Amino acid sequence: MTDTTEAPIAPEPIPTDPAPTKPVKKEDWRDTLKFLAKLAIVVFIFRSFLFSPFSIPSQSMLPRLYIGDYLFISKWNYGYSRHSLPWSLPLIPGRILARDPTRGDIAVFKSPTGSGEDIIKRVIGLPGDTIQMRGGQLILNGAAVPKVRVADFVIPITPNYSNIQGPAEDQPNCPPPYLTNVGGQPVCRYLQYKETLPNGVSYNVLDRGPRAGADDTDLYTVPPGHVFMMGDNRDDSGDSRFPVEQGGLGYVPLETVEGKAVITFWSTDGNAQWLLPWTWFTAARWSRMGQAF
Repeated sequence: MTDTTEAPIAPEPIPTDPAPTKPVKKEDWRDTLKFLAKLAIVVFIFRSFLFSPFSIPSQSMLPRLYIGDYLFISKWNYGYSRHSLPWSLPLIPGRILARDPTRGDIAVFKSPTGSGEDIIKRVIGLPGDTIQMRGGQLILNGAAVPKVRVADFVIPITPNYSNIQGPAEDQPNCPPPYLTNVGGQPVCRYLQYKETLPNGVSYNVLDRGPRAGADDTDLYTVPPGHVFMMGDNRDDSGDSRFPVEQGGLGYVPLETVEGKAVITFWSTDGNAQWLLPWTWFTAARWSRMGQAF
């Protein structure tokens, strides 16, 4: 025998049932679907009637707009039509709350080709106006629009504005005659002029020299319900100076005008890579953000 006491025997654990798994209620899925549906409706209304984002894919509006600029357009300035809605849904007959643009406005509208593509240009002529180009000089209603030489426009060579010809391009963004260096950096340099419309709106335009069909044109008379649109990069813009069959726009129906450019909210030179987040900031053109129109 020993003088030690035996340890008490622990009672057997009482088995318990595992915690029941809470079934997913059908109401939870319904609530989620209702939230997503409401969100989609809010976004649809916002983009259709208030503001919509737009990105710049071409250089036709240089020097005001760079390739890689992102901006908001306001949707109420000129009224509403089916083209105010995403995908041009045929929910609005004709135009409602219609108002004509102001000469000099930068506006977004649907391509006359029926492709659904959005295009941005400057409003030069309103219904009833006569327009002609003579030797690179804009003639509006029989009077020459004042045009004053200003400092050359210089833009750096970047992925968004390259001196290398792409597979789908007739020429690179910066053709060889305009390529130069500033401080050891390759840049593109163009002659630049300031135009002032009769209503006092001023803007800069670029000139690459004589261009057949663009610098000297027939006399155009803008028909009712249309506007005459031109790019500020006068020698690299397919606009109302050219018929649709030649890659132009012809007269642009007011019904297809979606909105007015308001403010640039982002701009990138094309050096950003999605998998390298820090490049989103190093490629940003900060000085262009927040520029109003």
